[in-house]
Amino acid sequence: MKNNILVFSSILLLLIFSIGCSKKKGCTDPNSVNYDATAEKDDGSCEYAGIGGNVTIAAFPQHHGHPILNHTNYRDTAYVKFNAINSPGTSASNYDVSFIGEDGEDHVHLEGLKPGKYFIFMVGMDTTINQRVTGGIPYTVNVSSGEVDLNVPVTE
Repeated sequence: MKNNILVFSSILLLLIFSIGCSKKKGCTDPNSVNYDATAEKDDGSCEYAGIGGNVTIAAFPQHHGHPILNHTNYRDTAYVKFNAINSPGTSASNYDVSFIGEDGEDHVHLEGLKPGKYFIFMVGMDTTINQRVTGGIPYTVNVSSGEVDLNVPVTE
């Protein structure tokens, strides 16, 4: 009888110990779009920004609220940094990919993106002041397909 109680008590203690030691699994990387702040153990489920998805961002450079048009000799360009919410600077080499606007349009299509966090830096020419304008903004894509409009503030 004592042996049965001892065995039962041991199993019960092991069960309680193993339940108490289990950690919540999930994505523990804050750079991931599906980051789980309550997760204690990474389960490999993190999703990251990048090319190869079905999302298009139509990025509209806005100088003091006015659109910047693409011109044949000076097309608007969007530089994109994956998995970032802070600006990596103004050098094109700091970005993962670039997109060039089409002549006459007031936006640049950033095509083939996955859900994730991005920093978008744009360069254009404001012909009303005959000056180059630049600026950037962080943006998180939370959809898996479709097109999203995004105004990007730029300044001289």
